[in-house]
Amino acid sequence: MEESNHDALKNGSSKMSPSSIVLIDGICNLCQGATKFIVRHDHGGRFHFASLQSHTGQKLLARGGFPTDVINTIVLIQNGNYYTKSTAALRISRHLKFPWPLVYGLIIVPRGIRDAIYEYVARHRYRWFGKSDQCMLPSPELKERFLE
Repeated sequence: MEESNHDALKNGSSKMSPSSIVLIDGICNLCQGATKFIVRHDHGGRFHFASLQSHTGQKLLARGGFPTDVINTIVLIQNGNYYTKSTAALRISRHLKFPWPLVYGLIIVPRGIRDAIYEYVARHRYRWFGKSDQCMLPSPELKERFLE
């Protein structure tokens, strides 16, 4: 019997893994809003999601050599490559419905400057946007896009 994407990831296999996985802070309201935004503008269904706090998210972080106790960035995994902070956000925008790919042009801004802005927002995200007591529960139509 063939492994599903979800089963392959839970079992640590890379076989049949989605090519683009976004790991988000599952209790951050800003991050939950970003996830809904990505889904709404990702008509090809390219992106799949997992919470950084979930078992799958923790396994994927460890596989990429990232600490599993620090949850301060979005992580994009594309074809086995890991991207974080502003680079992850810009690479995601490149694959969304027009006009969002235009935002990718900001990649020419030096990463240190982009990441400083990203880190400032990340540091204040709970204060500005709040946080949930639990990870977002996806709607039935979104559930297939979540790995756990």
